[in-house]
Amino acid sequence: MKILLSIFSAALVLISARGESIVGSKHDLSVNGGSSIKAVSARNPCAFCHTPHHANGELPLWNHAMSSVSNYVVYGSARLTNLNVVVPQPNGSSRLCLSCHDGTVALGNITSGAAQITMQGGVTTMPAGVNNVGTDLSNDHPVSFVYDASLASRDPEVKNPSQLPASVKLDGLSRMQCTSCHNPHDNQFGNFMVMNNTASALCLACHQPPLWSTSPHAVSQKLAPATLTTKIARQTSSKAGGVARAASMEALGCATCHTSHQAGSTRHLMQFAAAEKNCMVCHNGVASKKNLVADFQKPSVHPITLNRDAHSPVEDPINPKTRHVACADCHNAHAANADPAKAPNASGALANVTGVTSAGGVIKPLLKEYELCFRCHADSIARGPATVPRQFLDTNTRRQFSAGNQSFHPVVAPGKNLTGVSSLVSPWTVNSQMYCTDCHNNDSGSKAGGGGANGPHGSIYSPILERNLNLTDHQPESPASYSLCYKCHDRNKVLSNQSFPLHKSHVVNDQAACTTCHDSHGVANAPHLINFNATYVTPGSLGTISYQATGNFKGVCTLSCHGVDHKNASY
Repeated sequence: MKILLSIFSAALVLISARGESIVGSKHDLSVNGGSSIKAVSARNPCAFCHTPHHANGELPLWNHAMSSVSNYVVYGSARLTNLNVVVPQPNGSSRLCLSCHDGTVALGNITSGAAQITMQGGVTTMPAGVNNVGTDLSNDHPVSFVYDASLASRDPEVKNPSQLPASVKLDGLSRMQCTSCHNPHDNQFGNFMVMNNTASALCLACHQPPLWSTSPHAVSQKLAPATLTTKIARQTSSKAGGVARAASMEALGCATCHTSHQAGSTRHLMQFAAAEKNCMVCHNGVASKKNLVADFQKPSVHPITLNRDAHSPVEDPINPKTRHVACADCHNAHAANADPAKAPNASGALANVTGVTSAGGVIKPLLKEYELCFRCHADSIARGPATVPRQFLDTNTRRQFSAGNQSFHPVVAPGKNLTGVSSLVSPWTVNSQMYCTDCHNNDSGSKAGGGGANGPHGSIYSPILERNLNLTDHQPESPASYSLCYKCHDRNKVLSNQSFPLHKSHVVNDQAACTTCHDSHGVANAPHLINFNATYVTPGSLGTISYQATGNFKGVCTLSCHGVDHKNASY
C-alpha cells in the first residue's frame, strides 16, 4: 500500500510539472507540509484529497468527505438577472474545494483511511480567515454557472470563451468553477492562481470592460494608498503575482476596487461595503492630487452617502426605484479618462456614462455634458423643489434650457440674443455655449481659481455653485455678492446700465438680487431670462405680473415689487 501511495503521490506531483509542486505548498497539510496547518503525523500530502482506492465516488478519486451543505447563499446581482444568468448551488470541482473551504468539514476527514487525520494544535475545520469562505458565497465570485458563447453574445463586457487562455479552463459542461482561476496543485503564482494576475491579467482573461485599457485606473503609476494595499495583502499571499506587494495602481488593476472573495459588498464584489469608500480611499488628496473627500464634506453636495446601496447599472436611469446619487452615476471607473472637451461636449471624465438627450431620450454613452445632468434634473419625478420660487415654475432643466424657449442660458444651443449682451467678459461671446459646470462646480476647483478638483461634487455655496450668488433681497451689492454672475458679465458694464437702464437702481439702490428678476436656466415664454421671484414680486394694482420687451434694452413691467406698484412702468 505504501508503494501504491507513493506512486500516486508522484503522479499528482507530475500533474503540475509545468510549475511548482503541491509538496511544500499551502495545500500540503502533511506533517512536513508548507501550510501553517499541519497533521500530527500523516506524511502523504495527497491523501487529504485523493486516494487510489476506496474513493468516495467523486472525481478525481476523491478522498475527502464532502460537505453536507445544500443551501449555500450564492452570488446574485441585477446585472446577472438582466443577462438571464442563473448561479446554481456549487457543483463540480467547486464542491470539492468547498469540502474544506466552507469550514464545515474536518480537514482530516477522509474516506479511505482507518481514522480521521489529526491536525496539530487542535485544529479540525478550516480556521476563520480568508481561506474559509463559509456557506455565504454572496460576496464571492460566482461559480458553477454556464459560461458559453451565448452568454458572451448577451454581455459585451465578457469575452467569448473560445478566447480564454489555455490555463483558464471551464469544465466539461462549459461551467466556470473554482479551478478556472485556481490550480490546487500549482502555487507558482500565489493563491494557486492559474496565471500571474499582475495588472489583473487573469481578470481580463474573461472580462473586457469598454475603454479599460486606456483608463487611468488601468495604467496609472501612482502609488496605491497603504489602506488599500494592506487590505489586499490580507486577501492574497506574499507571492500572488506581485499583487500583494504592488505599489502602483496599474499593478493592482481590478483589485483597487474589487476582490474575488469575501468582498466588502455583495454588490459588484467591491473592496469596501460603503460604495463611495471604494473611490475615496484613493481620491483623498493623498493617493491623488485632488481631495474629493473634503469636497463632499462641504455644506452643499451631491449626497453620495444618502442611499449608498441603491445604484445598479441596469436600473431605470431616469426614475430608479430609489432616487440616489453615487460616484458611479456620473463616472464609469473602467472608462473615465482625462481627455478635455469644449462645451457642450462631455469630457473624458464622463466617458461611457448614461445620459438623457435634450429631446428626452436615454443615450449611452452620452455625448454632451448636460445629458448627464438631465438624467436626474429633468424628467425625474423626484427631482426636488425649486431653489427660488418663480412666477413660471418649472424645475425640469431639460425644458428650461430648451432651444425653443424665448430665452435660455446657452447650454444646449447658442443663445438667441445676438445684440443685447454687451456685458460679456472675454472670451465669452453671444455665440458661445457653456457647461452646467460653468456655474455648478467646486468653489475651490481650478475654474474658481483654486487647486481643487473641478466638478459638482460639493461647494460652500448652494446649490453647488462655483461662486457666491445671493438669492435673497435686501443685501448690499458687491463683487462678492454676485460673483457667479460677474464671472461672465462685467460688473462695471452691468452697473453702468449699458443694457437694462435701471440695473444699478435695482441691484445697488434697492438691493434686489439678480435672481429676483432673472431665472438662470431659461424661460419658455419670456425674453431676457425674466422670471420673477414670487417671494418679492406679486400682482400689482392691475392684478397681473407681466414683463413685455418693447425694443432693444426697452420694456414694460406691470407688477408689485416690495409693495411698490409698477403699472405699465416703462423704461
